[in-house]
Amino acid sequence: MISTKGRYAIRVMIDLAENRDKGPIPLKDISARQDISKKYLEIIAKSLVSAELIIGASGKGGGYTLSRSPEQYSVGEIIEAVEDALSPVACLSNKEYECKRKGLCKTLPMWIEYEQLTHDFFYSKKLSDFL
Repeated sequence: MISTKGRYAIRVMIDLAENRDKGPIPLKDISARQDISKKYLEIIAKSLVSAELIIGASGKGGGYTLSRSPEQYSVGEIIEAVEDALSPVACLSNKEYECKRKGLCKTLPMWIEYEQLTHDFFYSKKLSDFL
């Protein structure tokens, strides 16, 4: 399940894309337009900066901007920047995890297929599709 953090991250990125010609956008402006608390946006923005999806500028006239054009972002990478993983089950979300039942699990192929469908769906959607 995609949490509010993932959904809000997409809204933040759309907001930044819609306002990209205005220079760095302060979180308080995004907060007001998107009706999301500034404190929660700070957590999301930190993850997006760490993933190099946005650039933060501090000081007077500071705020956030996209690091590239909207066509170059997939929704999948935005979600994965703030969520733990898109994997539907724990055994697939951590690639280093070795499940003892891996060789016996009759449902694993289904989960792998579902994970791939989800990945392909979200990575086929571009930020520019929402503008």
